[in-house]
Amino acid sequence: MLISGIIVWIKGGGDIASGVAWRLHHCGFRVLITELQRPMAVRRRVAFCEAVYDGRAEVEGVEAVRIGEVADCRAVWEDGKIPLMVDPKSQAARVMGPAVLVDATIAKRNTGTSMQDAPLVIGLGPGFVAGRDVHCVVETHRGHYLGRLVTRGSALPNTGVPGPIEGITSDRVLRAPIDGVWENTVDIGDRVKKGDRIGSVAGEPVAALIDGVLRGMIRPGILVTRGLKIGDIDPRGIKAYCDTISEKAMAIAGGVLEGILRFSG
Repeated sequence: MLISGIIVWIKGGGDIASGVAWRLHHCGFRVLITELQRPMAVRRRVAFCEAVYDGRAEVEGVEAVRIGEVADCRAVWEDGKIPLMVDPKSQAARVMGPAVLVDATIAKRNTGTSMQDAPLVIGLGPGFVAGRDVHCVVETHRGHYLGRLVTRGSALPNTGVPGPIEGITSDRVLRAPIDGVWENTVDIGDRVKKGDRIGSVAGEPVAALIDGVLRGMIRPGILVTRGLKIGDIDPRGIKAYCDTISEKAMAIAGGVLEGILRFSG
């Protein structure tokens, strides 16, 4: 199989999708990322979707460049970068005729992806059934099965509880207390203590529930809804983790790579 000639379309540019794109890019695949008009990634320093706002985004030495149409892909690939385009209805991407589609939106449900979208379709996490919606699924739940390829059935169901880091689950996640516009007080990479004010939504304060490093936070000035995840505190307290792809994203990316190699031969 000539990997350098394979086009992989990745739906989504958040941190998990970006980990997948980063690994496939380094393996020689031609990656195209499509995104919504206003993505809300929390781990923005390792999310290619930031190119939607800034035109460019770099993750561990790999750069994504926002393009306006599919015809611009080739020049970006030849420059050693990843093209990213706003294509919420996935219309333009299909023109490229990708060999592989990876639905990396992590929506916990299937928002319209089907096995007819590409010769090989891979879904990440719950919401997909291998053999019905997609050809295979990659497990995204932290734990023993993380990153495994599911060829029959589904990934583990969504529990609604974040995976543990240092034994901490829900308390490491910051959520919007009410509907309104989010504004931050501290920045990604800052050390925080339990009770520190991280920011506010429509004037309602958002405080840290644990000590650690603010690993991720959505862009300020964005309208959010009550309960939406807006930030992530890492209790391990290592600032370098803010700028590097997580072990979870790397494991999932490995599962995607396995799926491509197993089913595209």
